Amino acid sequence: MTQQQAMTPDELEQALRRIGEECYHHRHPFQLRLQNGELNKAQVQAWALNRYYYQAMIPIKDASFMARCFDPAIRREWRQRIIDHDGDSPENGGIRRWLALTDGLGLDREMVESTRKLLPQTRHAVDAYVHYVAERSLLEAVASSLTELFSPIVIPIRMQGMLAHYDFISRDTLAYFEPRLTQAPRDADFALRYVKQHAVTREQQQQVLDALRFKCGVLWSLLDALDYAYVVPGNLPPGAFDPKRDV
Repeated sequence: MTQQQAMTPDELEQALRRIGEECYHHRHPFQLRLQNGELNKAQVQAWALNRYYYQAMIPIKDASFMARCFDPAIRREWRQRIIDHDGDSPENGGIRRWLALTDGLGLDREMVESTRKLLPQTRHAVDAYVHYVAERSLLEAVASSLTELFSPIVIPIRMQGMLAHYDFISRDTLAYFEPRLTQAPRDADFALRYVKQHAVTREQQQQVLDALRFKCGVLWSLLDALDYAYVVPGNLPPGAFDPKRDV
């Protein structure tokens, strides 16, 4: 393939799936420790608290995408993502289910929702993703969501491993994940169709591939920060969640 030659839609999909296999965080050491029962409760608490910020910012990210999208059909499709996370009442939605996890782990609700105890790397990585979606082309914004192609790989393994290995975890505390087994594939199918239809030049296809690499990097960075602060070498930055002091 020459530099100028565009891929077919199927070749583009294959290239995207190769990136997921190589770069998605299912291979990260922290993820493997989490699902294999190798973390203590404090380390799982740190994961849940920091990941809350990512979950809470997803509707902000999606709203910024919709604000720039002039196609009502795409907006109708995309707004379901916001409903999935915000819910249609205070009693439901993905963010509420994530708070059930942090509640179940014994974390103070106000501390979690305030995000004041985040690792700085968590805030920087998530904010970078939100800005990316708000500022890049719609094509790149859609492509950056394609990590959802691979989340069904991680979710069942994570749930099974945590339930098997941690006596402080129950199905109720993991309630966030069950709906994602259907929501994520639905969203990924739409996003994949979109990029295969709209990325027709080699330049556009490269933007799509780069967008997925960027998003994989965001997710990998979140686990890098947790690993460094709470596992090895355990270098906790000032102001971040300290299990000895904050529980």
